[in-house]
Amino acid sequence: MHMSAHEPLVLGIETSCDETGIGIVRGRTLLSNTIASSMDEHSRYGGVVPEVAARAHLEALQPSIEAALAEAGSALDLDGPLALTDLDAIAVTSGPGLAGALMVGVGAAKALAVSLDKPLYAVNHLVGHIAADILDAEAGPLEYPTVALLVSGGHTSLLLVRDLTTDVELLGETMDDAAGEAFDKVARILGLPYPGGPEIDRAAVGADPTAIRFPRGLSRASDMEKHRYDFSFSGLKTAVARWIEQQPLRQAQEPDVEWTVPVGEVAASFREAVVDVLVTKALDACARHDVPRLLLGGGVIANRRLREVAIERAAAAGVTVRIPPLSLCTDNGAMIAALASELIMSGRRPSTLAFGADSTLPVTEIQIAEADAGAAA
Repeated sequence: MHMSAHEPLVLGIETSCDETGIGIVRGRTLLSNTIASSMDEHSRYGGVVPEVAARAHLEALQPSIEAALAEAGSALDLDGPLALTDLDAIAVTSGPGLAGALMVGVGAAKALAVSLDKPLYAVNHLVGHIAADILDAEAGPLEYPTVALLVSGGHTSLLLVRDLTTDVELLGETMDDAAGEAFDKVARILGLPYPGGPEIDRAAVGADPTAIRFPRGLSRASDMEKHRYDFSFSGLKTAVARWIEQQPLRQAQEPDVEWTVPVGEVAASFREAVVDVLVTKALDACARHDVPRLLLGGGVIANRRLREVAIERAAAAGVTVRIPPLSLCTDNGAMIAALASELIMSGRRPSTLAFGADSTLPVTEIQIAEADAGAAA
């Protein structure tokens, strides 16, 4: 049942944060997307605790791999689970992410590759989010160049993708809090549970997003020269906190009025500020680089308002928007397998075992430690 290199059968491992993702693809076809999240274990701390995440990955890896092999087996109409020996390659996220969490996946991937004598591809987590889009059979092939906006708990990045396997340029990124982090922190200020994104979405239903004009970070004319495509959400978070702090003063001026924090209006107005900046900068990048395509990726893309505004404003600007299925937007192993599959199909050699977890891996490094031409693959 060995698959040829033109449609490689690849198992991908993703452990950069609090999701243990195991995915299996054949070529560009998704066979399994198994995700075990340790979110609940972090919620009592109000954020991801690296040590807790690493331990959870260790516990979840074996059962997740078994579940993925079973799922792939049924997708391929086999009598039982897909056998590890039938895989053509192993892929793993080597960065960016939490160092301790990444190490668990990297260690597991190396052990599998060595024990099975299979080639190993160490790849970039952020570029993986773009590769997720390839697995959407209905969307058709990914056209280049495309601008990609990746918005997740730990990253907000704007990229120009000329080729997924060879040429990804970083246009700009978050300089402080990522968008997802800002959602978590503002939710905490409003007394809403973790994770903040879905909670703010719920609180904002039916509320007026123009009720409070919160600042749009790095959007002034003076920022355009140096930070045109960078993001800053820390000031916005502080503005929300300040606005709430000042309400008792207003209450003192109108003692007859019973006053409570208008959680819905604050949530909707905050969300609108984040969405406005993300979409404005992404469409500015499309216009400036003359690229009529925008790809959205990362867990925060699950935010309904962000999708709505992006689609609406892109349509007005003549830009086509691609959004992978939501199950592939959050961190997952299938996107890592998909990226490795693209690398294999474009003739790239496997990684050597000389790589480690790199928590600050730049997005321009798509694959880590590729073997030299002279070395045995």
